[in-house]
Amino acid sequence: MRHAKRVFRSRSAKEGLPPGTLVHIGETRTAAPQVSLFEYGEWGVREQTFDTTDSRLPPHRADAVTWVDVEGVHQVETIRSLGECHNLHPLVLEDIVSTVQRPKVEDYDDYLFVVVRMLLPLEQGDFAAEQVSMVLGKGYLFTFQEGIRGDAFEAVRERIRTAKGKIRGMGADYLAYTLLDAIIDRYFTVLEGFGERLTTIEEDVALHPQPRVLVQLNELKKEAIYLRKAVWPLREVLSFLERDDTDLISDTTRIYLRDVHDHTVQAIDTVETYRDLLAGMLDLYLSSLSNRTNEIMKFLTVIGTIFMPLTFIVGLYGMNFRHMPELEWPYGYYLVLLIMALLSLAMVVYFRRRRWL
Repeated sequence: MRHAKRVFRSRSAKEGLPPGTLVHIGETRTAAPQVSLFEYGEWGVREQTFDTTDSRLPPHRADAVTWVDVEGVHQVETIRSLGECHNLHPLVLEDIVSTVQRPKVEDYDDYLFVVVRMLLPLEQGDFAAEQVSMVLGKGYLFTFQEGIRGDAFEAVRERIRTAKGKIRGMGADYLAYTLLDAIIDRYFTVLEGFGERLTTIEEDVALHPQPRVLVQLNELKKEAIYLRKAVWPLREVLSFLERDDTDLISDTTRIYLRDVHDHTVQAIDTVETYRDLLAGMLDLYLSSLSNRTNEIMKFLTVIGTIFMPLTFIVGLYGMNFRHMPELEWPYGYYLVLLIMALLSLAMVVYFRRRRWL
């Protein structure tokens, strides 16, 4: 998972501070947050964009669903102002600006607070990720994004604008389901790209176990761990939303949430499969590297074995004894060379018959 250079504020910045203190933890950004409003119903749709300095949104219509989407949570004062105007708990605001939360859902009686991870596919099977926080109440939904360019919600916005499907005739809980479904669908796109990268590197692992391949495997392993941490808790989130513990979600919407739950389980299975494949690839890399080393050592051993008797012969006739009959033979030098050549050839033939070469 490639990212541009990031500067993170550590969790230690919150050490000693009371609960509910707003400290942004995440990627440092300079762009001003953007607040967009969708207000829709069977009567139509109204879309607006607001300045973040004005936290007071228009009054909510009784016959409409209000969706407020905040792009960028790094300006703490904007989040605090929005939270105070709309009676959001300080702990909720604290979790919104701390973008390292584990996916979860919390019930605050009047509204539900949901945190998920949204993945955005990039080129060459890579992906980016950001935290998305949702506040679901009666007739309204707040979503807070970190501010990465692009998201998975554009198709939902277009469905609202064009009245495609049943979204305009349903409540805010159905809108929350639709956004969760869009996020999970984007997971499969990311997982497909991740799988293609695994397939590409598999041949290199078996045939060319170079250090760069090990670096790529370690990078993929880190990404697989991140994917697992993002997907696994979603099962608990959706299981909670499926239950009848809150009247903020209708029985009709719960049926659709079961479908999203099934998709989440499929994504989890896919992530676990990829993790097993990665573990197998690491073992295959080590085995291939060991086999390659053994082949090199076998070749060097065979060469050393062939030269061992030749070295003995050369050493024998290199002694400085005066009475060595072979030294006086006219063709002694050529005879020794012939013997050495025949001996080497015989050893090569023997090794090939034994399939050592």
